[in-house]
Amino acid sequence: MKQIAIIGSGSWGVALGLHLAALGNNVKIWSFDEEEMRIINEEKTCKFLRGVHIPENIYCSLSYKEVIEGADFIIHVTPSKFTRNIFKEYKQYVGNKPVIICSKGFEKESLKTLDEVIKEEMKEARIGVLSGPSHAEEVSVSVPTALVIASKEEEIKEMIQETFMNENMRIYTSDDIKGVELGGALKNIIAFCAGVASGIGLGDNTFAALITRGLVEITNLGVKLGGKKDTFYGLSGLGDLIVTCLSEHSRNRRAGKLIGQGKTLEEARKEVGMVIESIDNIDVAYELGKKYNVEMPIVETVYDVIYNQLDPKEAVHKLMQREKKAEY
Repeated sequence: MKQIAIIGSGSWGVALGLHLAALGNNVKIWSFDEEEMRIINEEKTCKFLRGVHIPENIYCSLSYKEVIEGADFIIHVTPSKFTRNIFKEYKQYVGNKPVIICSKGFEKESLKTLDEVIKEEMKEARIGVLSGPSHAEEVSVSVPTALVIASKEEEIKEMIQETFMNENMRIYTSDDIKGVELGGALKNIIAFCAGVASGIGLGDNTFAALITRGLVEITNLGVKLGGKKDTFYGLSGLGDLIVTCLSEHSRNRRAGKLIGQGKTLEEARKEVGMVIESIDNIDVAYELGKKYNVEMPIVETVYDVIYNQLDPKEAVHKLMQREKKAEY
């Protein structure tokens, strides 16, 4: 049995908490929102996950100190755009505890990955990244799921593997922090595009092409940023890309679908009702592609849809009419 701190009381943070609590661990969740804390502690449920019951070994608090002190490790699962500021607020309590990043995205202003953000704030931080094809809605009800933990430290990989694994969750290990993190961050953008394609009524042929060519863009940029090519064909790359592009659970896909149906960006945000990492990171991927001279036609085209009012149907036409080229 372990003492586990989770920073973030959204759907993914609570789903991971439910899984870990079911294995007999004591889980404390930090929330910034008093009402979310009350719902977890008093109503024993989560406003983002329908029908789940919060067990007695999960407790929610507004205090970083109360949540983190005594924990064996910390799970960081806040929206990427808040990572630096939130980590600054709790880093005084971290000490030697491993910080396991479960957020998927970039810091927009600096174009940095989240492991870089945390290392900038705390050079001695012990980092792991947990990612893979996983919807909170399914993990919260014990649907079989496989994830990958990446770290430079064997102790961290072994601890996460040992703590998380049961008949409903399988954990693989990797030393490619950058690749695992980038796969999770970049696939959200392709999932948003899949939603746009669905919103304008395109079919299975289009989705297959989008996933395949989207993976090429993710891999090419990811390798330039320091990831290993094989990682992008694993759970945190191809696996996460498939589940996010094809599932109605995906808020990134839902947001894209609303854009494809003619909704504005603000209307899509309001209807989804949760942070949409893809929208927050499309311009980051666009800027990184330019910075590292990586050809990313899908990313560039969806950037034009969001920021230059390109009509989604015209965007498809633009992609299909690109100059002839070899597949590789």
